[in-house]
Amino acid sequence: MHSSPIEEIKNRLDIVEVVSQYVKLQKTGANYKAPCPFHSEKSGSFFVSPAKQIWHCFGCSRGGDIFGFVKEIEGVEFGDALRILANRAGVELKRPTAEAAQLRTERERFYEICELAAKFFERQLEAGKAGGEAKNYLLSRGLSGPSVKAWRIGYAPDSWHGLTNFLAAAGYGSAEIEKAGLAVRSEIGSVHDRFRGRIMFPVFDFNAQIVGFGGRILRKKKEDDAKYINTPNTILYDKSRVLYGLDRAKVAIKKADACVLVEGYTDVIMSAQAGFANVVASSGTALTPFQLKILKRYTDNLVLGYDMDLAGDTANKRGIELAQAEGFNVSVVRPPFEGMDPADVISKDPAEWANALKKTKSILDFYFDNAFLRNDKKTPEGKKAIAAALLPAIRGIKNHIERTFWIQKLARDLEAREDDLREEMKKVRLTAFADAPQVETGAAKKSRRELLEERLLALILKYATNIELVQSDCEQFFSDEARAIVSVLRTGGEPGPDVSQKTRDYYNYLCLRADVEAVAEKDAAAEVRFLLKEIKKTLLKSNLETIAGKIKKAESANDEQAATAMKEEYNRAAMPIKELEGEV
Repeated sequence: MHSSPIEEIKNRLDIVEVVSQYVKLQKTGANYKAPCPFHSEKSGSFFVSPAKQIWHCFGCSRGGDIFGFVKEIEGVEFGDALRILANRAGVELKRPTAEAAQLRTERERFYEICELAAKFFERQLEAGKAGGEAKNYLLSRGLSGPSVKAWRIGYAPDSWHGLTNFLAAAGYGSAEIEKAGLAVRSEIGSVHDRFRGRIMFPVFDFNAQIVGFGGRILRKKKEDDAKYINTPNTILYDKSRVLYGLDRAKVAIKKADACVLVEGYTDVIMSAQAGFANVVASSGTALTPFQLKILKRYTDNLVLGYDMDLAGDTANKRGIELAQAEGFNVSVVRPPFEGMDPADVISKDPAEWANALKKTKSILDFYFDNAFLRNDKKTPEGKKAIAAALLPAIRGIKNHIERTFWIQKLARDLEAREDDLREEMKKVRLTAFADAPQVETGAAKKSRRELLEERLLALILKYATNIELVQSDCEQFFSDEARAIVSVLRTGGEPGPDVSQKTRDYYNYLCLRADVEAVAEKDAAAEVRFLLKEIKKTLLKSNLETIAGKIKKAESANDEQAATAMKEEYNRAAMPIKELEGEV
């Protein structure tokens, strides 16, 4: 019998399986490796240990167990990570006591509100004249009855308090309904439904939990009524971080090694209905750094399946530049019928969309076609306009060989000098990075002493006989954590029951670091001696800096006696460093 749900979940779930649902892992020795999903990098510093059931990135210093990984990747608190993993493991979490229920996280309450709202909207779609009209509209667009049910599409009645009254009766207050993005507070302080008279599309997170909604108007009352409105940003929903349909498409994206990106909810649903499973929607936003980070876990290939006005669509251009900078191969599929989106094409003839997907063009080919179609390459003005349209896209290419190919092609097509184009390209400002939000890169940077200790202990773990080189007088220079690990290593075993959880976690991390340590056994002893010496020097130099500060303070106070005494102490403290460096 397991001691807790946490231990039961850990026993049922393998960390490799959990992480591989988010990240493309590659076997390397006893471990698995991948580019880190939490920061940008060219080479993979992210490792997963099936033996220790831990993960760690040696680039950004994040690491932990399956719970820590889900917390980081999903951006949730521990309680939410526990619930996510319990669902995957088939572990039933015990109902909390009345007192504990009051302490449930705000996120959990919002999940419940969104789920109840979805059920309310689903029921309204099946009831009454307006709901029937909404369903008929969906069926007229080509959606099948099973698709409407599977994607949980609903209808928000054209009333001011239909949903808010329903949620209030279920025990939720007006303030939290408003905070969950489902209600709006008027100037006089009353709360009413945000969505009224709209077809409702629930938006799901990675784990198929509803986090927000998109509402399409059924009948416009005023000319300026928005066709779509969305849940505003909440602690569950952030439009810049969500990709509609990803919870269903992730496996297909991995299998196809490509993601087709469309604009609307119905584009995704119709694609899935017709068997095109690797399709997600950006829901009307240009690609963001956060969305690209998510997609990078599954594929390096993006296929854009929406219209782009390259004459003025700066937001889309910026998203494409960001994708290229992240190393994506970006291509474009054009709808085969003028003025039709993917959902319309699929409704008319799925084979036409399948054929279009086979004829994608690289984003640069697409840019070239459009630039030369819009401008006359025979005139100076046309040449200038074409270069202005294409040089930013070419400059955004990371690979120098590929960049040279496109510069040479542009020079040939424009009958211009390649050197002149390169000079013009130097003046180009890449728009993508000027106002792009920064994605957090991880934990605080470790001190030199911490890094030295970690490498030393990892080497001793890898080549155990080197523990003999760590004499008792060396340990005075170690941190408390390092001394605890040395004590474990001297016994030749793993941490016992009396060892703290912090030391156990550090030991497991060091085991993973030992696995990826590149030093050969024949060189290990020399490296251990070097690291011991550097650790001593680091602490001794830190002491010298402290004394130097005292000298400066004494001199500022014109205390010559104290300054002289401190200088003598400084000279004595400097002697061990000189001995270590072989200067005496």
